[in-house]
Amino acid sequence: MKPMAAPDFPPGLEWLNIDRPLSIRDLAGRIVLLSFATFACSNCMQLAPDIRRLQEEHPEMVVIEVHSPGFEPGAVAENIREAVRRTGADHPVAIDRDRLLWQAFGVRDWPTFVLIDPGGDVVGKTAGEGLYGRLNPKIKRIAQEFEQRGQLERKPLQSGTVPETAGGGTLFRPGKITADNTGMRLFISDSGHHRIIVASGDGKILETIGSGTAGSTDGPFDEAAFYLPEGLVFDEEAGILYVADTGNHTIRQVSWPERRVTTIAGTGLLAPSPGKGGTGIKTVLNAPRDLTLMGGFLYVVMAGANQVWRMDLATHVIEPYAGSGREGLADGPRDKAAFAGPSGIVTDGEALFVADSGASAVRRIKRGMVETFVGHSPEDFGDLDTIARMARIHHPMGIAYHQGLIYLADTSNHKIKEFDPATGWVLTRVGSGSRGYRDGLSGDARLNEPDGLVNFRGLWYIADTGNHIIRVYDPVRHVVSTLALWR
Repeated sequence: MKPMAAPDFPPGLEWLNIDRPLSIRDLAGRIVLLSFATFACSNCMQLAPDIRRLQEEHPEMVVIEVHSPGFEPGAVAENIREAVRRTGADHPVAIDRDRLLWQAFGVRDWPTFVLIDPGGDVVGKTAGEGLYGRLNPKIKRIAQEFEQRGQLERKPLQSGTVPETAGGGTLFRPGKITADNTGMRLFISDSGHHRIIVASGDGKILETIGSGTAGSTDGPFDEAAFYLPEGLVFDEEAGILYVADTGNHTIRQVSWPERRVTTIAGTGLLAPSPGKGGTGIKTVLNAPRDLTLMGGFLYVVMAGANQVWRMDLATHVIEPYAGSGREGLADGPRDKAAFAGPSGIVTDGEALFVADSGASAVRRIKRGMVETFVGHSPEDFGDLDTIARMARIHHPMGIAYHQGLIYLADTSNHKIKEFDPATGWVLTRVGSGSRGYRDGLSGDARLNEPDGLVNFRGLWYIADTGNHIIRVYDPVRHVVSTLALWR
């Protein structure tokens, strides 16, 4: 594109991770990448590893994220500072509530990226996937050109403030949770801290897997690095924990007694949608969110591809299993069906059940067919307990199976619901429906965007993501409590 002078940042923007409003003049001599995004856009979040990789290879480049919460659900807008902490972003973030920067730079959709050279000219604009491959060579050329002119500033931009980082509590935005019933252990994806917590049922922390620093390093437990890990499933026979390392677009394997983390699928790059299968570590993936095991296969909900994939654990071949890649809610043969950002998966040993988050639906995959049990369309959601075809849920993220029943983290309704496939009934088991934090009787308890859940020794352990804690539901006493993690 023909270079044009970058318009200045309008006054009145709210800035995070920096102690002052920035101007184009402040950035003279620097390569600047403006990332126009929103925390409600899964594609935006999936490109975070590409941005991190560009930053690592080009320390002379300044990344500025531009967020427009006016486009997002109210709950996300209220928690934008928390969302910045969750991603671990340490670069400046501008909150463009009135979309003034969008208009100034001619941005029409997210994610869009604008590249500004050290002379203050806009020299590139791109959108969508494959960000690293498109921008890396261009940034190299710009750096060489302006360094030869003596006009490249390599010193870090002084922020004058401490970046927003994950909270000081034991957990930060815990995503999924699973159990080892033989070894009597819980595994918690401490997503915001980029690690896995191993704990006993009474909350004693047995060990931590991952250094806690965002990255994609294999190796011993204390050296390995994850990036926003979510889905977990434990193979009790093999003694292996599988992890959907969502931010890295990879599947990781945690092995005992070797005590090592190994990448078994994904290259770390974002796959185009719908994507193609192949051999494990040679195949690009797209935001794996959750996992389950059945019949020698590891099944993966690939949220970014709107598909369910499966991996043959004997050969490590991974490929699409259900979903055409088209976003929507459509039943039928598994290769023709459509999903909408599926985020949870579980099996009863014969069929797969999927929490299809974007469609506010519960789907079943059985005998080559996809069937919807709860939900009607991505635009049709709510909070209604009744027979399944009439029931309404809202953005369910977590799903679990126990004794013939399906349990759902009805995330945007701040509830845990029970679905009986035999009778078709959907009933609330935990939560008043109001966002918040309150223990006590299950119907009065308050949750905040619950996600993963698992039944362990007769109790339900729930990743209460928005409250950064684990809640425990006793289905006999109908009481909710908070699990205190301790060492």
